[in-house]
Amino acid sequence: MWVANEDGDSLTAIDAATGEVVSTISGVESPHNLQVGPDGTSVWAVSGDANALVALDTATYELAGTAPTGPSPAHVVLSPDGQRVYVTNAGEDTLSVFDADPLEPVATVDLSAGPHGLRPTPDGAALVIANTTAGTIDIIDTATNEVTATIPVGESPAQVAVDERYAYVSLAGSSTVAKVDLAEQEVIGSVPVSAPPVQLYLTADGTRLLSADQGTEDAPGDTLSVIDPESMTVEATIPTGAGPHGVVIEPSDQRAWVTNMYDGTVSVVDLTTNETVATVPVGDKPNGISYSSQPPASAPASSEVTVPDYATEAEGGHEGH
Repeated sequence: MWVANEDGDSLTAIDAATGEVVSTISGVESPHNLQVGPDGTSVWAVSGDANALVALDTATYELAGTAPTGPSPAHVVLSPDGQRVYVTNAGEDTLSVFDADPLEPVATVDLSAGPHGLRPTPDGAALVIANTTAGTIDIIDTATNEVTATIPVGESPAQVAVDERYAYVSLAGSSTVAKVDLAEQEVIGSVPVSAPPVQLYLTADGTRLLSADQGTEDAPGDTLSVIDPESMTVEATIPTGAGPHGVVIEPSDQRAWVTNMYDGTVSVVDLTTNETVATVPVGDKPNGISYSSQPPASAPASSEVTVPDYATEAEGGHEGH
């Protein structure tokens, strides 16, 4: 497991088999989100302070490449085939598109206001992007890098989970999760959760949707909601740490891992019993989390990388999500 510690200016690698921290890599300033590549050989993070996309080699934990993004990059995802990398830029309402190897810019796409979380459809033909300020999701055709639809979804959408037909959207402004029919381009259902939600994740078999119900720093949430995506009902509420933000599910669908922003930990959740079975201390304000299929590398307990500062005078940000 890889974790982005936003206020700790670091990334943490965890051995998923033992729950032990393998290494902490510093030098990535304000990493809000990260994503492991589909083959597990690379991990990609955004540096909000440096306006940078950062790639690390998961076999060595060394820097594999960097590139400038737009101002205040928020989230990064890869295409299912690992060939393209996409970054939302909250500071200028754009999407940066890169080739992964070699790391080169391809396009910049104008989006609705406040782009934040994003995920590709399973076939990679489209990207679904949550726009926190606009209250919409944008649909991007990945063949043309054009916006093909903008769908109103509700107040402060932070992230999405996507299957072949539907997008599920966390609505931090109303403490609900919405279900969107991508073919009909409309919201067709919603369910309230215990606190303003942030990240969502679907099990591999599509039968459960997890919602990390973060809340706010003044009123933090402390639960993970397990939702039936067909009926849009909450089946279970699982205690976590304070401010659950990021969530990822292992491919076996047996365990989930949740970052807890306000206590600097990761909760390990057994999805067969709906219980938190372990808590792993990481860095300050852990946000994004991603699973790697590769075993943890032999590495020093701590190391540092040097990331160029591409920051500009542009305004904008993503604090709170």
